[in-house]
Formats: sequence, C-alpha cells, structure tokens
Amino acid sequence: MKKYYLTTPIYYPSDNLHIGHTYTTVASDAIKKFKKMQGYDVYFVTGSDEHGQKIQEKAKENGITPKEYVDKIVADIKELWKTLEIDYDTFIRTTDPHHEKTVQDIFTKLYESGKIYKSKYAGHYCTPCESFWAESQLVDGKCPDCNREVHLAEEEAYFFKLSQYRDKLLKFYEENPTFIQPESRKNEMINNFLKDGLEDLCVSRTSFDWGIKVPFDPKHVVYVWIDALSCYITALGYGSDNDEKFREFWPADVHLVGKEIVRFHTIIWPALLMAMDLELPKKVFGHGWILFEDDKMSKSKGNVIYPEPIIELYGIDAFKYFLLREFSFGQDGSFHREKFLQRLNSDLANDLGNLVSRTVTMVEKYNEGLIPSPNGEEEFDISLREVGINAAANVEKYMDELSFSNALEEIWKLIRRTNKYIDETGPWILAKDNKERLDTVLYNLTESLRITSILIKPFMEKTSHEIRKQLGLNDESIWEDSKEWGKIKVGTKVERGNIIFPRLDIEKELVKLNAANEELINMRTKGKKVNKVEEKLVEEEKVEEITIDEFDKIKLKVAEVISCEDHPKADKLYVFQLKLGDEQRQVVSGIKQYYKPEDLIGKKVVVVTNLKPVKLRGVESKGMILAAEDSTGKLSLVSTLEDLQSGATIS
Repeated sequence: MKKYYLTTPIYYPSDNLHIGHTYTTVASDAIKKFKKMQGYDVYFVTGSDEHGQKIQEKAKENGITPKEYVDKIVADIKELWKTLEIDYDTFIRTTDPHHEKTVQDIFTKLYESGKIYKSKYAGHYCTPCESFWAESQLVDGKCPDCNREVHLAEEEAYFFKLSQYRDKLLKFYEENPTFIQPESRKNEMINNFLKDGLEDLCVSRTSFDWGIKVPFDPKHVVYVWIDALSCYITALGYGSDNDEKFREFWPADVHLVGKEIVRFHTIIWPALLMAMDLELPKKVFGHGWILFEDDKMSKSKGNVIYPEPIIELYGIDAFKYFLLREFSFGQDGSFHREKFLQRLNSDLANDLGNLVSRTVTMVEKYNEGLIPSPNGEEEFDISLREVGINAAANVEKYMDELSFSNALEEIWKLIRRTNKYIDETGPWILAKDNKERLDTVLYNLTESLRITSILIKPFMEKTSHEIRKQLGLNDESIWEDSKEWGKIKVGTKVERGNIIFPRLDIEKELVKLNAANEELINMRTKGKKVNKVEEKLVEEEKVEEITIDEFDKIKLKVAEVISCEDHPKADKLYVFQLKLGDEQRQVVSGIKQYYKPEDLIGKKVVVVTNLKPVKLRGVESKGMILAAEDSTGKLSLVSTLEDLQSGATIS
C-alpha cells in the first residue's frame, strides 16, 4: 500500500487557540481523509513544543511547575481537536521521555562529529520568539518576526555549523523545485536568508533550565531548533528500539506550516537532516494567516474569533467548509463573520441543502420514495453526466497542489450544475404527462448527489453521511466510484430527513455569533474551562429563569425615533437615531419588512440601553429596540400606554 506522511507544526502550547491556530490542522485532516479515500496508508502527526523561557516564566506566574502548566493546555488542545474530529495518528510532545532521550542522542552525535561546537553568543534577543538576531536582521530596531522589543544578551552556548549548508541547500532547492511551496516562499528564503550566506546557529541556552539537558554539559538545555523540529522523526520512533514507523513513512510527504516559520522548516531543519545523513522532506508548504477583518488576530486587540461558538451554532462541517473554501491556502485571508454567514446561506443552504431536500422530496412525491430507472438520454442529461464524472479528477489535481478552495469549487460546480438541471428539465411539469422522462431526471439527480457525497467526504464528513442516509445508501464511500456514472441502484428507498443547512437570517445570526464569542472570551478571562461542544454558549430555544438581581442589570428606557433610514449595506435593516432625554444614540434594527420610516418617526419605543455596542454590516448599533412577534409572524414594537418623555426609565 502507498504511504503518505504529513505533519502540522509542533505548536507552541497556547491557551488562546483561535481559528487561525486551527487552520493548519483542519487542512491536514482534510488531506489525510482524502488520501485515505484514494487508498493510501496515511500517518498524520501533530504535537506541542513545550520547552523554553516563555513557558517557564508563565508557569512561575501561575505558581505551578512548567509541566503542570503545559499539561493543562495540551489537554485543552486535544479536546479541541476531538471536537473538530481531527483524525491524527500521533500527538508528539517535546516532554515525552522517548523524544527527550532521542534529542540528547542527536545532539551528542552532532557534537562528536564536529557539527556542533561550544562558544559564546552575543546579540539582540527576542524573548517571545526565543530568537537571537543580528543588528542587520532587525526591523526598525525590533524583532523581524513579531515586531516586539529586543534586548542585548550574551551567554555561553553551543552552535550548529549552519553556515556550511548554504550551498547544499541552494543545490537542493534547484534539484527539487517543488520543495518549498508556494513559489513566493522559496524566493523569500533565497533572497532574505541564503543570498548573503548563513551564520552558525545557537542550539543551546543557559539563561533558563526548562528544557532537555545537554547530556555532557547539563547546565545547557537544548534549544528549540533541535528539540521541536526533531519531533517530526521522533514521532515515528526514530532513535528508539521500535523505529518501524520511521523506516516505513520517512521522508515526510509534506510539512504544513504557517508562513512565519517557513525559514525554520526550509533552512534549519533540512540542514540538520543533512548533518544527520537523513533524507529531506518532499515538500514544505507555508500557508498564509487568517486575519480578522484584515487585521492579525490578537487577544490583546480583542479581535479573536474562537472556533467553539461557530461549531456550536453552525456545526463542524460549516466551520471546516468555510476555512478551506474561503481562503487561498498559500495566501493571507480575512475572516469576516458576515462573509461566513453569507457563504453558509449561498453555498450550503441555497446550493447543497436545497438540492438534497428538493431531490429527495421529488422522489418521494413522484415515485413513492423509490429511485426510478432511467429511460434514454437527452442533451441536459449528457451535460450533467460529463460534469459529474470529471469532477473527481479536477478535485485530485487541486488537492495534489494543496489548493483546497479550488478543489471545493470543482465540487460546487457539480452542485450548481445539478440545480440548473432541475430548472432545465422541470420535474414538476414532467410529472403531469411524461413519467418516463421524469424517471430519468430523478435518477440523474440522485446519481449526481451520490457522487457529491463522495467528493465532499474529506472536507465535510457528517454532511456526506447525511446525504447518503437520505439517498438510502450505506456510508461506504469509495473514491473511484465518484468517477463512474450510474452506480446508484434502481429501487433504492430514499428517506427524507431534516434540512441539512437551513437558511439563516444574517442579521440575527450576527448578534448570536457575536454574543457567543464574547461569552467564551469572558469565560476564559475568568478562568473557566470551556472544552466541550455540549456546553452551550447560546441556546435560542431554552428558557432559563433569572433572579430579580439579574433582571435589574437590564436597563430599559423610553426613546423617541428622530430619524429612520435604510442601512447602506443591508436590505432588511434600518438605522435609527433615537432621543433618550438629553442623549442621542444610533441603533440598527431588523424591522424594515414591518414598518415604513414615516410610520416610525416621532414614535416612542422601548430600548435596551446597556448592551455592548456591535457593528451590524459595518454600522455601529448601541442598543436594541424591543418588539413582540406572535405565532402568525405579526410584529409590533414595544411602547408604553402613556405618552412618557424620552429617556424615562422602565423599572
């Protein structure tokens, strides 16, 4: 069986895992599932880099040992990967005993062979990055990686003779042109780091002791370069009594890494492997960052988006689909809550969910729930079939390039073509007087969905299962079956289920999503542990009793509508200017379909005044206008029996 080995970076154990941190792991998981469907024996490694000065300092701040500190965070990381259904094979930790022993052996062998030597290091040190920098490498006097302050430091250290590997690396790049992907990353490495030569690399530290001891000089600890990077081989058993996995899977087919650590993986790591006489990885792919509304996510900036609320509200598949579909993997992308919800509506609800629902409903309505036998073939049938049988090859091409967005676009071409096929053939018209033609159309619709269910499985496993369940198929998806037309069996009983992706009211969902994310931030700030999806952050249907003290926190006031204008970017929203006594404030409300502006100006309404301001489609809203809605859908704004002055407090 063909082997395939892929890795994520060995992550620094952050207690603040936002969606940017999950990006690489979600992508790796999709690769594993795709390759397994193709028949590969896949081994997927992820892990945590747990040594270093930062960890030691944070543990001290918390009054616990470094190991206790990282144990808690690693447990949280594993819980998140479980929530995301990440199918990794090994989670390697730099604190694992077998890893520590092998790193000591590697260090000793490199020292004994003259590739590591002892000297002193003086330079500009960045504590957050745990990196020394030469004066020429600083950017405006700051760390070139994180743009933070550096300080001069000097200490005794061991050095790896990295300078000797410049020409070997350039030669390797030339002989292996796809080693660094995308191409722009290779150009960065050559022009920014290799062009003018390499300096020897500091590979030990004495200013802290939380790390793997140098066995022959224990006042030194092995630095991150040898420690963390070696995880890619120690995870396979390299250097242990059982190295079968290493012999079976090394070299790695691909290391997936963020663009900020491409240098470590394409210069330092290959040089270390050359020094150990080991094969180099086949590919290192440096993906871009996920920004938040064009700015880098940062807890200090308050612009962090966590995956748990998104998963809780919209499901794992919707979250994974958006990450892989919205962004080009090699480039930076910006996460916008509104874009996320819009894509759920357009791609998942309108395109896929609606297609499944319409198809199964028509088979039930027109053929007693049994997939009929096709009769003949017409132009529209041929066109649909060609798109269907060619989709898999196109997906394979893009997956080999790690172009997830394009791979998903090829699947959606089939989905959109199938929806168009319904409009072209008009099954509801055929049902009146052309049963034979109707049978062919229904068969082709179910067959297209069968192929779709296979193609989406690496990306959206739950959705694939649900489609197959409604089509009456077992859950065994064979990739090669997606390349053939006509494999769904006539007479199979379909079973209509719930709508896979219901259509969303974007304005309402923005409020829910913002509230859920804010709630999680508050809980984490207070030190409460939130790991399980089952711990609801927002429960729309559940009615919870509150105390009078809790109710007193809600501030309600009477407000007069001064103006009411259309929202510049939303069809269902009004932008109100409200008078509350001597105060005037702006509130955005989704009541446009119920009232005209002239019906509202001058009216008195009740407003929640102490809500945290939010932006709805780019316009700030500082409060909420209260309204009541009955079971018929009729809506009425809440007001008072008497004509009170604006600003009056409701208690």
